[in-house]
Amino acid sequence: MDRLNAKLYLQNCYIMKENERLRKKALLLNQENQALLSELKQRLAKTAATKVNSNGNAAAGGRAPLPDLNSAPPAHGHDKGAPKSKKTMAK
Repeated sequence: MDRLNAKLYLQNCYIMKENERLRKKALLLNQENQALLSELKQRLAKTAATKVNSNGNAAAGGRAPLPDLNSAPPAHGHDKGAPKSKKTMAK
């Protein structure tokens, strides 16, 4: 019985030592993962900022900006979209 207890005690010690080693390794891997994630976020932010600066407008996504429909229409000498009056059509 004492021999079995001694054997189990040694196995338990080995398991606890291995557990501690794995815990330290997990901590180091987590720190490395956090550093890589931070670097990735910085690169993505830099890439997004570069695209915004090169396009001039982030929302347009490289397309021409949409016209402001709330502003006054442009003042042109002729208005093709306006309906013609009956007098104009009679001439």
